[in-house]
Amino acid sequence: MESCGMNVIKYILFIFNMIFAISGIGIIVAGALVLADVGEFNHFVEGRIMAPPIVLIVAGSIVFIIAFLGCYGAIKEHYNMLIAFAAALLIIFVIELAVGIAAAVFKNDFSMAMKSTLKESMKNYTMEVDKQAWDNVQKKLQCCGVDGPRDWIQTPTIGQIPPSCCADDMQKICQISNAYNEGCFSKLEMRVQNGATVMIGVGIGIAFVEIAGIILAVCLSMAIKRESAK
Repeated sequence: MESCGMNVIKYILFIFNMIFAISGIGIIVAGALVLADVGEFNHFVEGRIMAPPIVLIVAGSIVFIIAFLGCYGAIKEHYNMLIAFAAALLIIFVIELAVGIAAAVFKNDFSMAMKSTLKESMKNYTMEVDKQAWDNVQKKLQCCGVDGPRDWIQTPTIGQIPPSCCADDMQKICQISNAYNEGCFSKLEMRVQNGATVMIGVGIGIAFVEIAGIILAVCLSMAIKRESAK
């Protein structure tokens, strides 16, 4: 006959997993929002910056599935399933912690690489791919050049400010006087850093909540094992 204590742990774990399933959806949404926000300008952003939100989406999907595994194991008092649940949570915990740490590292590490990419792409503005990427980022973020509109004038292959740097009628000639003052590097940097902050909060925050799930699952599985040994 099961003890009162085991019953309490069982239902706490069940409720925890229902909340955990919802948190899995939250992780997916957070990862998708960051990916959509930064991914729009992926021509200038390194692949390693795009990796953390993708990993977060995958981890969130796995968390959602694992939560139902935990619910079933708790209600059915299935020892092996609870152990598998605890092990899976531990793996997800490590992955999310790694994503949080990676986002924190990349937050301070990507700046020089992205600025270099922007400068190289600016030289290739005559190529259609780079032209579209620059016109898109300058229109969307209302910025001009890497550090400012003078970057275009100082670029030998261009020598003039592209129309996408100006908010005025695109038929008019775009000059420093009517171009966006702020460079695109600072605006992109802010976007990536804001995304990294979201991932650090979500990834590490939920990762530590998972520790509670691991402890509850282990406690319940040990209680089940003791009951079955009687």
